[in-house]
Amino acid sequence: MKKALGLFILFLVFLFFPSACSKKSVNLSQKGLEEQAKEIHRKIVSVDTHCDTAMMLLRGNWNPAERHNPDLPDSGKIDLPRMREGGLDAEFFAAFVAQGPRTDQSYAQTKKRAEELIQAVKNMVEANKTMIGLAFTPEDAYKLKRQGRLTAFLGIENGYAIGKDLSLIKYFYELGVRYITLCHTADNDICDSSTDRTEPDDRGLSDFGKQVVLECNRLGMIVDVSHASDKTFYDVLALSKAPIIASHSSARAICDNPRNLTDEQIKALARKGGVIQICFLSSYLKTPKANPERDKAMAEFRAKYGNWRNIQDEAQRQKIMEEVQEINRKYPADLATVNDLVDHIDHVVKLVGIDYVGIGTDFDGGGGVLGCNDVSQMIKVTAELLGRGYSGKDLEKIWGKNFFRVFHQVMAVSQKLKQS
Repeated sequence: MKKALGLFILFLVFLFFPSACSKKSVNLSQKGLEEQAKEIHRKIVSVDTHCDTAMMLLRGNWNPAERHNPDLPDSGKIDLPRMREGGLDAEFFAAFVAQGPRTDQSYAQTKKRAEELIQAVKNMVEANKTMIGLAFTPEDAYKLKRQGRLTAFLGIENGYAIGKDLSLIKYFYELGVRYITLCHTADNDICDSSTDRTEPDDRGLSDFGKQVVLECNRLGMIVDVSHASDKTFYDVLALSKAPIIASHSSARAICDNPRNLTDEQIKALARKGGVIQICFLSSYLKTPKANPERDKAMAEFRAKYGNWRNIQDEAQRQKIMEEVQEINRKYPADLATVNDLVDHIDHVVKLVGIDYVGIGTDFDGGGGVLGCNDVSQMIKVTAELLGRGYSGKDLEKIWGKNFFRVFHQVMAVSQKLKQS
């Protein structure tokens, strides 16, 4: 009788308070998934193949060893304590250089800028060597994980940093750089970009660009086609003797943005053993709802400040951040969610399999979604993947094993070419 009465009362609770009961169930389920995700991250080496946090390091008053409140302006998306919180072991710090004039003076200035960013990352590692180490190979990252330390890798975003000097690829490789993103949001001497082309026709790789790809192969430098035009993508894929990566791109079939890869490109990339690292930039993950007032305000902001992330003056930076905050307050962005992000991973897996997808956040370069807006929340991506049925082995591949496979193959091709 008591058992029957109890069941009847439970039935009434579900009948009259269904939302309360289901909410508790969902919360418990999410908590369980996140605990399971943390356990997986303790066992694997997780890698994010692209961030622009190196620019934060040049500011002088921003300490990466301190935890910055992600809710405060200008705190950045990545610091070492938050990497720990989010379960991220290894980060590729990109030396980003904005595209400028193709002149000898500009080439010299851009090379210097890249050198400063690379040195800033090295200084950060040196100042915090008990917390993080610099890596040049996948084995270095695994060793650092065993030592209980985080990993910093180096990349260059925009081949504009080498100008027209092929020897600079070796120079930057010897400084520790392990991938070069061939272009950024405009054409350069290497190739055409996916956006803001100087001419409507897509010319793909230039003759100099072809030399760049082959020299990268020879040295063991990973070739990155994020930001590259469609023709550039296929030109690189046909020419490269090693697999290539898209360090921070997403699927165009889900979000029709020229920065994303088409299904045919993803299939071609997989056939050559490459990997697409899904980007967290919201406009690459879903098409935002029309917001003409925000678009107008952001266009005026960009016209006023240009590439403001390179600005070092603190007073000016603070003024700029206040203006960004005001735009976001008046005209909130229609941001993608973790669910939208994982939809892109799902799409790639269904299209070509589990072995050809990874993570490239673009944090501090525009990346960030609702539910994972900084590195401390990365575990939520893993929890969502677990909730969709991905196994521990699947997650190990997505979080780094796929990318490291490409890394090893690039190294092997280089060794073979040097011996021939």
